[in-house]
Amino acid sequence: QVQLVESGGGLVQAGGSLRLSCVASGDTFSSYTMGWFRQAPGKEREFVTAISSSGGRIYYGDSMKGRFTASRDNTKSTVYLHMNSLKPEDTAVYYCAAALKTFSTETYDYTNWGQGTQVTVSS
Repeated sequence: QVQLVESGGGLVQAGGSLRLSCVASGDTFSSYTMGWFRQAPGKEREFVTAISSSGGRIYYGDSMKGRFTASRDNTKSTVYLHMNSLKPEDTAVYYCAAALKTFSTETYDYTNWGQGTQVTVSS
């Protein structure tokens, strides 16, 4: 099991950028697929991106392609989400999550979750 702690959220104007970080502890980070999800008020949790254990495979949700970039540093047990050209509709709580032995876009495949970090994009 890994424990996950996100950081880097905040308030940004439309068109701006943010970088989220998620630090893992407690287990072998390099064994896990890492995902980012987000949840806006009154909406279901939405897939943002998944990055494989080695970082060699990355998949993005349709509305994030070309704007968001996921990366990871296994030596630091950290996964990052770089977000550019932010829009008001990107406003949500962003969660990182870990999945073992699977590469998935589905929340139910992720067994460990962080507490989330708020991203607010003003127009």
